[in-house]
Amino acid sequence: MKKDIKNYIRDIPNFPKEGIIFKDITPVLKDPIVFSFAVNEISSYFTNKGVNKVVSMEARGFIFGSVISYILKCGFIPVRKKGKLPYKTISIEYELEYGKDILEIHEDAIENGDNVLIVDDVLATGGTAKAVASLVEKCGGKVVGMGFLVELTFLNPRKKLEGYDIYSLVKY
Repeated sequence: MKKDIKNYIRDIPNFPKEGIIFKDITPVLKDPIVFSFAVNEISSYFTNKGVNKVVSMEARGFIFGSVISYILKCGFIPVRKKGKLPYKTISIEYELEYGKDILEIHEDAIENGDNVLIVDDVLATGGTAKAVASLVEKCGGKVVGMGFLVELTFLNPRKKLEGYDIYSLVKY
């Protein structure tokens, strides 16, 4: 089934801007068997890593992160773009493959010593994941791993994320 997941991911050229090939995962989400397989595979990899919080970025990361936190029986923490969280936040500016952005986390979301799993749909350049890892560590948490549905290996994201345990279900 793992290799078949690629059949459920479609390329959208020139989105969100010219020259980018967007990996559309909505066909994975609409198929209950494929979606279930994907979240179970990612969860299984991290089952014995002592995870007590899952942190995900908006918006598609929330879909995977919340389900994986449920499977792992731990808390779920959203990381959002600037100005979207209602309580006091800690923020970080980071570079996307097509620009810059700011991410925020509630200042009380992570406690000292929390073992955190970072989950997102796609690992591209590694910039977003690195920014989220920095936020988690700034809050006193320990990143015990990062899980992704898709990894774009041709962008070499692991170089930016050296030292982290990374699991990706599908690689391009």
